Amino acid sequence: MTNKKSTLLILTRNQLGDGDSELGQKILGTFLRKAIRLNHLDAIVLFNEGVKLTMKNSPVLSEMTMLEERGVDLMPCGTCLDYYKIEPCFGKVSDMDSILMEIDRADKVISF
Repeated sequence: MTNKKSTLLILTRNQLGDGDSELGQKILGTFLRKAIRLNHLDAIVLFNEGVKLTMKNSPVLSEMTMLEERGVDLMPCGTCLDYYKIEPCFGKVSDMDSILMEIDRADKVISF
């Protein structure tokens, strides 16, 4: 029996924090590069403007790709992708049922 804990990160914006978007995107890039250090980061769910981070011109495309290559599940909301008319470059398009299952199984949920 394993005692593996899980952490879920929820991103609802295409930047970190309020204010200047260029600064917010730079801070988000740094956060994502270092996020692999989070104990047991298993998945990142992207809602609302957060799904813009999955676009081919995303300022954090390399960071997200690195996380996915290291085994972090990237789960953009399908309804949000449709709303913004975005075709994601990575991740598995998710529905609310699968997102709720991830939230339910996570030991820790971090939301930005």
